[in-house]
Amino acid sequence: MGVITFELPPVTQYQADAIFCAERNAVVEATTKAGKSLGCMLWLLHESFNAPRPGSEYWWVAPVYEQTKIAFRRYKHLLRETDPDGVLWTSNDSDPSITLANGAVLRFKSAEKPDNLYGEDVHAAVCDEVSRMREAAFHAVRSTVTATNGRIRLIGNVKGRRNWAYDLARRVQAGSLPDWKYSKITAHDAVKAGIITAAEVEAAKRELPDAVFRELYLAEPSEDGANPFGIQHIAACVGPLSTEPPEFFGVDLAKSVDFTVVVGLDAKMRVCAFERWQHTPWEATMARILAIVKDKPTLVDSTGVGDPIVETMQRQTGIILEGYKFTQTSRQQLMEGLAMAIQKREVGVLDGVMRSELEAFEYEQTRTGVRYAAPAGHHDDAAIALALAVERARRYCPVGGVVVVHGSRPPFDTWEGSLKGWYEEMRKDPEWGWEPRSRYGWN
Repeated sequence: MGVITFELPPVTQYQADAIFCAERNAVVEATTKAGKSLGCMLWLLHESFNAPRPGSEYWWVAPVYEQTKIAFRRYKHLLRETDPDGVLWTSNDSDPSITLANGAVLRFKSAEKPDNLYGEDVHAAVCDEVSRMREAAFHAVRSTVTATNGRIRLIGNVKGRRNWAYDLARRVQAGSLPDWKYSKITAHDAVKAGIITAAEVEAAKRELPDAVFRELYLAEPSEDGANPFGIQHIAACVGPLSTEPPEFFGVDLAKSVDFTVVVGLDAKMRVCAFERWQHTPWEATMARILAIVKDKPTLVDSTGVGDPIVETMQRQTGIILEGYKFTQTSRQQLMEGLAMAIQKREVGVLDGVMRSELEAFEYEQTRTGVRYAAPAGHHDDAAIALALAVERARRYCPVGGVVVVHGSRPPFDTWEGSLKGWYEEMRKDPEWGWEPRSRYGWN
């Protein structure tokens, strides 16, 4: 086949310097939405249109399959705009790949199972979001370019200091690896290039925790490994199980192989009750929860299967039990509330399972903003139950010396007074249907 002419869209100077460089391999630590992915898409197209022979493999590798599909869709959109008649390319949706007219194949691979990446001879590869990728996956990709002397581009946001991608970037930056290039792209570079606006960067700085902003927009790794609560803050909150009576409870109901967890907080917001179990029929689970929380204010995860469970418990008893339905927004708000409580040393944390879950949490940038989540394969039930207990307490505990019940009742002088006033209001509602009882002696 003769020479194929394909005009690539223009790139910024920093994309050209970092990605279209002469070095065989490159690692780029970059701000979010600065065009690192687009730059690598164009670079891989350039490489594949100059393939040495038909059937040459070019790979885009991402941490999970869903992320590879994003790149696949973006490639098809780019090619349709440039070559709407499909003269130079065809795509295969069942096995995500694009075959060019010269026979080169762009293949989209997941790094979830590194062993599946071995065996092929690859002429060029992009590893996307490397700070979220297993090191074993990079080892596999590196092996595939050995026979071809192929080229690799590693791109991603920084994500703490305790990962292989950070270590590799430091070695490249120090000049320890020949024929490797290191580049850092910040939000300020993207603003100068007109990729994002200064106003958007300033808004992100106001809205995000400082450590999150610095990692996502300035490519500055945090000491905490991108933990949204702060490893040091978590450690400062760790204490023994309190012997004081519980005042509030949070309950996370088991989903599939997860655990049902009940967390109780005392009047000083220390953990005084912690129960964790799994593989129990729902009838036994409800009975156990009710036996633990008794007549204390309780917030229960009511998402999915939890909705009828909460309704059943509400019908069976007169406890102050409410459901909390998770959406992407409400879940993030819940975890941000827990982060604030931990960072202000307002809540206790138990060593062991609860601490481990909190320390494993990470944040990730999504299309709708930052999301706090446990890594794939990790449990978060104890952390969620603690967050629900904190939220339940937040709705009723004095804040700054003033109590406001549900944000709509008049202030009361004491926590007991606020609850009593709320009870009296609710008892006037004929649909309430039960008589509240309390250890304080009023009813």
